[in-house]
Amino acid sequence: MDVDAYLGRIGVMGPVSADARGLWKLHRAHLEAVPFENLSIHLGEDISLTSEALFDKVVRRRRGGFCYELNGLFAELLEALGFAVERVGARVHGGGRLGPPFDHLALVVTAPGGDGPWVADVGFGRHSVEPLDFRSRQGQRDRGGVFTLIDLPGGDVDVAVDGVPQYRIERRARELRDFGPTCWWHATSPESHFGRSIVCSRLEGDGRVSLSGRTLIRTDGDGRRTDTVLDSDEQVLAAYREHFGIVLSRVPRVVRPA
Repeated sequence: MDVDAYLGRIGVMGPVSADARGLWKLHRAHLEAVPFENLSIHLGEDISLTSEALFDKVVRRRRGGFCYELNGLFAELLEALGFAVERVGARVHGGGRLGPPFDHLALVVTAPGGDGPWVADVGFGRHSVEPLDFRSRQGQRDRGGVFTLIDLPGGDVDVAVDGVPQYRIERRARELRDFGPTCWWHATSPESHFGRSIVCSRLEGDGRVSLSGRTLIRTDGDGRRTDTVLDSDEQVLAAYREHFGIVLSRVPRVVRPA
């Protein structure tokens, strides 16, 4: 792990303390600099969860990724800085049911002095801007909404925003390689939503900027949304460069249209 290169990638200069303040700083900086995106699926690129492949993609090539990639690499940065990190599986709520096991990767982070733990998640798209206190069962107000952690029979924990469950955390530490089969499923299965649409999104100030297919979406801190349809491939490629720092030679095409 080249910590200095990674910190430079997310725009954090100077030493970072391994405490709550340092974690908050890294979490927001990551959300602002590194987009949540599934472009590799629609460009026909292999997705590898090895440390070297993730570092090359996110830091050297200045790309983004989805949960396994972003939280997988972020965990290694945090560990290199002295944090203790548990990689935990989660099942995403949607359509009135839960996704498959290992549907999502989240992180449970503890500072060296024992402060914490917190739920850190830089790989879920729109979610909490700040880490969540994993000990609290009270509503935690964040720019992304009011987040509540809910204990369930058997020890699992639901993460809800504004009363709506987002995903269910399994309270057992895993290794990143445990998520490999579900990562492959998301990249290849006709049943996975990742293959049916193209997304690229990152935090921008109090809002977000996203590119969904040919539509550039800007959302401000009050939830007001502006959509701009891009007419040409050149405009799409320019939007990837300007808003996400991603340089592509061709426009991604949906591999499995809905």
